[in-house]
Amino acid sequence: MPTSFTVVPVEAQGEERQRDGQQREEEDEGDERDRGTGDGIARESSPFINCAELGRGSMYEGKNMALFEEEMDSNPMVSSLLNKLANYTNLTQGVVEHEADEDSKRKEVKGPRMGTFIGVYLPCLQNILGVILFLRLTWIVGTAGVLESFIIVFMCCACTMLTAISMSAIATNGVVPAGGSYYMISRSLGPEFGGAVGLCFYLGTTFAGAMYILGTIEILLTYISPSAAIFKVADAGEETEAMLNNMRVYGTCIVILMAIVVFVGVKYVNKLALVFLACVILSIIAIYAGVIKTAFDPPDFPICLLGNRTLSKRSFDVCAKFTESNNETKTTPLWLLFCDSSLLNATCDDYFSLNNVTEIQGIPGIMSGVLTDNLWSAYSEKGSIVEKKDQPSVAGSEESKMSGLPYVFTDIMTYFTMLVGIYFPSVTGIMAGSNRSGDLKDAQKSIPTGTILAISTTSFIYLSCIVLFGACIEGVILRDKFGEAVNGNLVVGTLAWPSPWVIVIGSFFSTCGAGLQSLTGAPRLLQAIARDGIVPFIQIFGHGKANGEPTWALLLTVGICEIGILIASLDSVAPILSMFFLMCYMFVNLACAVQTLLRTPNWRPRFKYYHWTLSFVGMSLCLALMFICSWYYALIAMLIAGCIYKYIEYRGAEKEWGDGIRGLSLNAARYALLRVEDGPPHTKNWRPQLLVLLNLDNEQLVKHPRLLSFTSQLKAGKGLTIVGSVLQGIYLDKCTETHKAEENVKALMGVEKTKGFCQIVVSPNFRDGISYLIQSAGLGGMKHNTVLMAWPQSWKQAENRFSWKNFVDTVRETTSAQQALLVAKNIDLFPTNQERFTEGNIDVWWIVHDGGMLMLLPFLLRQHKVWRKCKMRIFTVAQMDDNSIQMKKDLQMFLYHLRLNAQVEVVEMFENDISAFTYEKTLMMEQRSQMLKQMQLSKNEREREAQLIHDKNTASRSAPAVEASVAAAVPEKVQMTWTKEKFVAEKHKNKDSNVSGFKDIFNMKPNQSNVRRMHTAVKLNGVVLNKSQHAQLVLLNMPGPPKNRKGDENYMEFLEVLTEGLDRVLLVRGSGREVITIYS
Repeated sequence: MPTSFTVVPVEAQGEERQRDGQQREEEDEGDERDRGTGDGIARESSPFINCAELGRGSMYEGKNMALFEEEMDSNPMVSSLLNKLANYTNLTQGVVEHEADEDSKRKEVKGPRMGTFIGVYLPCLQNILGVILFLRLTWIVGTAGVLESFIIVFMCCACTMLTAISMSAIATNGVVPAGGSYYMISRSLGPEFGGAVGLCFYLGTTFAGAMYILGTIEILLTYISPSAAIFKVADAGEETEAMLNNMRVYGTCIVILMAIVVFVGVKYVNKLALVFLACVILSIIAIYAGVIKTAFDPPDFPICLLGNRTLSKRSFDVCAKFTESNNETKTTPLWLLFCDSSLLNATCDDYFSLNNVTEIQGIPGIMSGVLTDNLWSAYSEKGSIVEKKDQPSVAGSEESKMSGLPYVFTDIMTYFTMLVGIYFPSVTGIMAGSNRSGDLKDAQKSIPTGTILAISTTSFIYLSCIVLFGACIEGVILRDKFGEAVNGNLVVGTLAWPSPWVIVIGSFFSTCGAGLQSLTGAPRLLQAIARDGIVPFIQIFGHGKANGEPTWALLLTVGICEIGILIASLDSVAPILSMFFLMCYMFVNLACAVQTLLRTPNWRPRFKYYHWTLSFVGMSLCLALMFICSWYYALIAMLIAGCIYKYIEYRGAEKEWGDGIRGLSLNAARYALLRVEDGPPHTKNWRPQLLVLLNLDNEQLVKHPRLLSFTSQLKAGKGLTIVGSVLQGIYLDKCTETHKAEENVKALMGVEKTKGFCQIVVSPNFRDGISYLIQSAGLGGMKHNTVLMAWPQSWKQAENRFSWKNFVDTVRETTSAQQALLVAKNIDLFPTNQERFTEGNIDVWWIVHDGGMLMLLPFLLRQHKVWRKCKMRIFTVAQMDDNSIQMKKDLQMFLYHLRLNAQVEVVEMFENDISAFTYEKTLMMEQRSQMLKQMQLSKNEREREAQLIHDKNTASRSAPAVEASVAAAVPEKVQMTWTKEKFVAEKHKNKDSNVSGFKDIFNMKPNQSNVRRMHTAVKLNGVVLNKSQHAQLVLLNMPGPPKNRKGDENYMEFLEVLTEGLDRVLLVRGSGREVITIYS
């Protein structure tokens, strides 16, 4: 386990205790002022905490709770809390979020709430059973066969059942406001996933409305009133195109009509829902009744076959080539369709001449054994003729298959995966119960029970219908999508009892009702997403009428629905909405699996019959079905969701919903931190992990923003960056300033694109705060190894007399911690991220070996656009005894092995006499230091004497009896009673000592060690100026501070002289380990 220790100076602790005492006194005096914030800790925003609605006067009644008076200001009494919890209601669909909307008006609780049967079971039945059952299920059974159809239905029903189990767990994990699946996914997986999947679910619901409307028109124009078609069939073979155009015209009219109904009176749509549901249930009962009737009295629906080919009865009524009447043979209308005249010797179609016309029963009944013929699939190409497999026939010429003849043709190519895409919408609608959670009496009990019962019921209906259809209906009728072989009747209607019209009328009203429900629900879903504010460009759709009806969202829904209607084919629209629903279900399963695996404390569903493996299987099945239905539609749907996800991540409002993805990230981060060794990485993996030390002004703004610009240029988003700063004081006093400083630093980090963490430390003094950061910043193996700071420009000024001391101590701290140090001098002259150097050099002055830091830093900088066009030059210094030519060759070879491109130059700097300038500069430096010490000493003495006098006076007032003993403890030089003689003597004494001290300063000689160091600084500065004065950046080895602390101020002077005259300088001090290697 990673551990972290921080060394705290004892003096600082003492000062803290003293200030804590003072702080307590101030708190007692300002109790009324601070009473509003309690203990000063920011409280979590909650519907039940910080509630202004609770009367404060009632809190203090009685004395038995006086101990908790401080807490009662911000936290309610339990009695009040329980009252609020008992009266807590779900919010209306489309609110921003239930936490933020707590202070607004609550929706009044309506009288009777709905139970499981009315509120969940019946709505789910109505949404699941629909258009596909009546219009396409018989065709799917005939095309795929009973066995493969059973597999299709079982896969889809298993997918929805597993999703319902996951949804039940999420829905029973606390109060779910109206908003259904979107609310559950967004609060479980975060705003990015929630917004992406919520919009996909909205698109799926909208396209479902288009599918139901297309189904309504198909029933109307094909089975109820074919004469109502606007576009008539002029030539043979144009039936499909005419039908699509009729769909588009009628669909547009109906969607406009439905939109007006939804806009004017949603309450009427809800009231008619039960009527539509009754139509569905009566239709299904009629199907089962018809199946039972076929066992003893099959209905009479004859089918006409030519050879083994099915004939469409729309153009003739007698299934024969000719008839006998009064011993006279007459040709039938069927003869005229295949021959050029009504004469018996007319020229006829080859296939018509070679094969007989036969008539068989379309519905032989459940006892006929037709099930064995319908077990296997009969997939076909587009435009092929529906044929009976075991019927004898004689093959004719190819011309006999022309489309102008009255055969029953297939309108699309069929295959297994395509049928899955068409069928899946028939099992959607499992969210109907959760979408109504705001109207349920006990949502946590009703949603799981009602949804799972509804799925079980509908799964039984679908699976039984597949077997019964295959056992009762002839295969060629099952494959006849539009019932052309049975006089244009609805195929499933031919099976129903007492009349086919029961199914036709019932399916018509059920599809109308489903379309209205989709146009009612989809705008509210979009309104809920828009009001959450996570997708900025759709926020306009959160507005509506005064009563909350989503007007703008309804307009957009109608527009998108019109796109589906213009496609005009139910078989083409169904796979589109399958993708969106499958994606929604997949993320519901993912949300449940993530929450279960994370085991977050708040994950406590009342529904206990779930497991993460079931959710994972459901998620995998949803993903598999997406690609089974249509791989290109699946990719498009995932691309749309991915784009929405990235958009919300980039531009959307940040929300903290306690979602599972954040918990997953925290778990992954913890796992990775435990895996990372708590020690130095291998040289090949070493990169500067920066701790950036910033200075803040009185307004808590960053003094040198360019330091963060340089950080982002150096890091380019890679590795660890910790941006730290120190506020001087006590944390309880500086809490507000700390938050403000953190916000300012994070804002600047965002502007400068510095990816990292911010850490603000409050310390009694600046020096200790820097020490805390260097010691404790980071976590485990993710700790910084390099400190970046700005050069203290004002270190010579009297008001900043401690800045150089703090700087030198920081240098020593980093050396002790074995961390590298980067000091940027003239940081305000460094480039911003928007600047680009088109030419220039980055000059490296390699004086001493520091582990390769000087080589690595220019390479990293040149990865950024600012420095990319700068060339790297490396200078090294040759002494008197060095072979400069050989040094250059060796350095070039070294850079070659390091794979670095740089110009190399060896500068010769020979020994020579110390100049008078150097001697004079050293002398002035030491005189200045000595003078500052004496001035500081005299000031400290004056402060000490004043403090002693203050202490003495305080003691005299508090304890007069001990005045003699206290006076004995005071040093002799402190005079409690001043006479004129004593005052003059003390004045002359101080004057004489100051004069003698200044005489010593002007008579002193410089230290020889300091002279040599100044000589090196002056000489090296001259060489650097000569070569690199116009370089864009100069990197220099930073000499270490003296071991003797008395020369710290001289050390600052040496560094100042060393870098004098250079615009941008980066002083580099290595960490004492190799950071670059020649090995792979």
